[in-house]
Amino acid sequence: MDSAVQSLTNSGDVLFLMLGAVMVFAMHAGFAFLEVGTVRKKNQTNALVKILTDWSVSTVVYFLIGYPIAYGIHFFMSAEGLIGSNQGYELVRFFFLLCFAACIPAIISGGIAERTRFWPQVLAGGIFAGLTYPFFESFIWGQNSSGLQAWFESTFGAPFHDFAGSVVVHSMGGWLALTAVLLLGPRMGRWVRGKSHAIPVSNIPFLALGSWILAIGWFGFNVMSAQSLDGISGLVAVNSLMAMVGGVIFAVVATKCDPGFAHNGALAGLIAICAGSDLVHPFAAFLIGGIASLIFVYGFQWEQETLKIDDVLGVWPLHGIVGTWGGIATGIFGYTSLGGLGGVSFMSQLVGSLLAIAYALATGFAVYGVIVKVFGLRLEEEDEFRGSDLTIHHITAYPEEKIG
Repeated sequence: MDSAVQSLTNSGDVLFLMLGAVMVFAMHAGFAFLEVGTVRKKNQTNALVKILTDWSVSTVVYFLIGYPIAYGIHFFMSAEGLIGSNQGYELVRFFFLLCFAACIPAIISGGIAERTRFWPQVLAGGIFAGLTYPFFESFIWGQNSSGLQAWFESTFGAPFHDFAGSVVVHSMGGWLALTAVLLLGPRMGRWVRGKSHAIPVSNIPFLALGSWILAIGWFGFNVMSAQSLDGISGLVAVNSLMAMVGGVIFAVVATKCDPGFAHNGALAGLIAICAGSDLVHPFAAFLIGGIASLIFVYGFQWEQETLKIDDVLGVWPLHGIVGTWGGIATGIFGYTSLGGLGGVSFMSQLVGSLLAIAYALATGFAVYGVIVKVFGLRLEEEDEFRGSDLTIHHITAYPEEKIG
């Protein structure tokens, strides 16, 4: 009887995490269509191929290198050994956590769109998914976490808490993207003699589709981060929902119904709530999401018009700064005095969030600095003018329009 119950429990956990992995995997279609709807028609095919290729390379390098670095578990054994006594739970756990690792190059893709060479960026994404991200992951969630988390607890009273990756995934991806955007420089024509010439998005329905796909998949991203049936929490699901709608409402009001900000506001809320979705009250989640949306709205404008940083999808404010806010917000709204479950420290959240920024900037500039010098990262001017679809893939997103 005990064996049958254990087998049923193992099977349930495998199915639970498998469903979560598929939902998060589907989010990569959301990344793709969000980029397709934002870039110009001459770069839409590139967005689709780039994110699919990044996903494929991330799968291989995370399987061979990244997952062993993060969790000390490898897959160099027989198929029988891989299944083991728990129906292959570790395999689907790899699949689920791979989806997180592969978010890093997908996030970066949106910032560097329309002027980046294909294979050098695939190489950079592979390094981030296979080495850079897993190393940091190991200190927060993985095999090296006990030492760092013990230091946080002994120094500030509680470990660093990031339930579903506001900092580990999103902040990391956004700050890495910033290094590439700065090294690349702006797209041709974005600023002329110091004057801003905004480049309009190409397709609002595709942009909205990308946001919706991401939002739906996000409930796998957050809820299934429990990684077992007995750890599932309805609080995580409702907090994710409340943060998302808070992001939408604040963005719609702040921008007077701008559709791009409305749909990205939903994502800002979801990014910010990842860290504390298992701790905070739903009212707090709504506020966290709303503040995150305002950070993106005004952060994007500040980035583009004041700093003159041509971050095409605004991934630095959306993922980098908002992800940092999510980590810090957990250390504010997680306290029991504000309706949370407690067990958090503001200083742990602040220091852990800043540590991620420093690590991302250092490794991002190092990796991209080498790639720029050795391979080059930016398209030639003529190729950028033609568009990456024709230059790299030799076909446009709408081939039928070229007939006749």
